[in-house]
Amino acid sequence: MEHEQTIPEQRKEGENGPESGTSVPRRRAGRTTLLIAGAAVLGVLAGTVTGYAVQYQRQPTALPPLAQQQMAGPKPAAMNDATSRRSINANRWHKADEDLAKKLVDLPGGVQDSFSGPVSTDTFSAEYFLEPSEAVGSLIRQTKRLATARWSENDRNFVEINLLQFRDRGGADDFYTEIVQYMPEKDHAGNTGKDLPGAPSDFGHMWIDSKAHQEPGYHPLRQGRAVVRRGDIVMSIEYTNNRGEVDEKALVELAKRQMERL
Repeated sequence: MEHEQTIPEQRKEGENGPESGTSVPRRRAGRTTLLIAGAAVLGVLAGTVTGYAVQYQRQPTALPPLAQQQMAGPKPAAMNDATSRRSINANRWHKADEDLAKKLVDLPGGVQDSFSGPVSTDTFSAEYFLEPSEAVGSLIRQTKRLATARWSENDRNFVEINLLQFRDRGGADDFYTEIVQYMPEKDHAGNTGKDLPGAPSDFGHMWIDSKAHQEPGYHPLRQGRAVVRRGDIVMSIEYTNNRGEVDEKALVELAKRQMERL
């Protein structure tokens, strides 16, 4: 007995049958993509959890120290014959202040009462201004560094060089302009002075007192002064003679040497 034909008969023309595609389940197009994405997310989460678990078991790693937390500097020293203002007040200067002090001219050989180095703002104000309390606050806000060189020659000539580095050129220009304005007054030089050789006319000037300042029992003092602004630094040189005479050539030569260092 023959097996029944398993191949379905062809549909006769015009015979109604099921619509095309309805006999086979329709494939879900996004299912595989979603499965892959879900597996990837689970893999990332598993890796993150494992990383936290491993890190939790480790000892914390110390952070590297910040650079220059404590800059090396001299310790205050007890007073003796070799003590200087810098060693006594070591903690009042920052090590970076030495950069400006290095721009000072070298002290001449054989001079007396010499000093060369950075100075604090309050010390400078006390020695420079007639009313230090009125000026020190402004100077602290405007300046970054100050340095001084001081010496005497043959008990007749007394030299003081001050370098003031301001926070910007505007502060340096204001300080320079103020000096130029008050120097012609009779309590100072008493004349308008003249341009300093080697410096632009708007950035350098010099004066020699019109007359000596004399008080009973004291030598007559006459002073020459040169002031220069270069960038954010103001250079002020005071050359005082206690016999009433100032060597203008010596003042100009000293100013040129200091300008070269700047």
